[in-house]
Amino acid sequence: MRRHRDRLVQWCAVLLVLGVTAAGCTGRGPARRDDQPRSSPSADGCCGVAAERITRRLANGAQVLISTVTVRPSARVTVKPDAGDHLATTETVGRTARRERAVAAVNGSFFDTAGSAVSSGYPGDPLGALAIDGRVLSEAANGRTALILPGPGDRPRIDEVRSEMWLTAPDGVVRELDGVNRAPGRIVGCGGTGGDRLASTGLPEQRPRHNQLCLDDSEIVAFTPDWGARTPPGAPGSAEAVLDADGRVTELRSPAGGEIPRTGSALTGVGEGAGWLRTHARQGLPLGRQTSVTDSSGHEVLAPGASVLGAGPALLRGGETWINGAANGFTGDTSTERQPRTVVGIEADGTLLLAVFDGRGPDSAGVTLREAAELMRELGAVDALNLDGGGSSTMVVNGRLHNRPRGVQGAPVQERAVADALVVLER
Repeated sequence: MRRHRDRLVQWCAVLLVLGVTAAGCTGRGPARRDDQPRSSPSADGCCGVAAERITRRLANGAQVLISTVTVRPSARVTVKPDAGDHLATTETVGRTARRERAVAAVNGSFFDTAGSAVSSGYPGDPLGALAIDGRVLSEAANGRTALILPGPGDRPRIDEVRSEMWLTAPDGVVRELDGVNRAPGRIVGCGGTGGDRLASTGLPEQRPRHNQLCLDDSEIVAFTPDWGARTPPGAPGSAEAVLDADGRVTELRSPAGGEIPRTGSALTGVGEGAGWLRTHARQGLPLGRQTSVTDSSGHEVLAPGASVLGAGPALLRGGETWINGAANGFTGDTSTERQPRTVVGIEADGTLLLAVFDGRGPDSAGVTLREAAELMRELGAVDALNLDGGGSSTMVVNGRLHNRPRGVQGAPVQERAVADALVVLER
């Protein structure tokens, strides 16, 4: 494939032109020649963060436009997910980036979309693992691949993750906590635990099933203020325990649906879950809550400052193309379609590589998952993960759109509102 560089932007120059000073930036780094490897010193620039746009020719001669941001381990920035104002709503990557004054941002996880046949009714709800600064905002779709950001000083990595959550009543009785910040009983994308059934067949299903719906008529789901001001209204027979900041029950309401304390949380139960709350949630007494998120080796990944962003499938593992589509609930047809895609990669030295492959336009054809993997390896990544794509694929650099997102073939360039973003923030 032939490479042609359209434009190279080094961060210090961009920030100084706009009258903004980035921590640790003292001048402009040398430009990188088109034939230099990404590991060359010039790619580091003065800030350790650089953006560029390049083009590639695919095997059939089609062109793809790629927007990239590289974040060196030495960069004085933090990379983390950002879920906007509320988990149950959406906003554009541009708005998120401007609100957080992000150096750069790309769209993140898959999410519940309005109008979909499998929607839970809350567009913007992230599907799968989402943890920010050590707090779990959305449980894992068990076995799906995720980006793990341990925190400053530690290398990012990509692995498959699982989550387990429990409630402990004052009398010592333990029950599984089914989910966090999602509509009880409806698991978009499946991959849940305990009693889930595929809506289309009624058969038990605990594996991830991308863009499909699983149902569970007996659940307890926790809601934090990250979700919004109020929990979803519950059906007759549902129950809800309201907890203060110390986890003590302040109210038991039925049916479910009401205000979430700003410094507390709520537990919504349906079916047997509602019965468990009525039996064990006692006013003034605590309900203990334990959460664990583990990688494929069973090691805990949650820690203060750590973040997790679930998506999938993986594209590269150890420098080799490794697309675990089935484990992430994808079909073969999905993996072979050329589409706009957002991908995150990790280089051998721990450099984080964010890439958006444009598609659906006259100048960029999009890529298949395999083409994305090959291009990410060529750009220097040894591990890579597919994030949400299609019309969601967006990159914002210094508050400005850095790629050409399109909702459908030939549509005008326009940002789509999404559930969350991966943001690069000055420390």
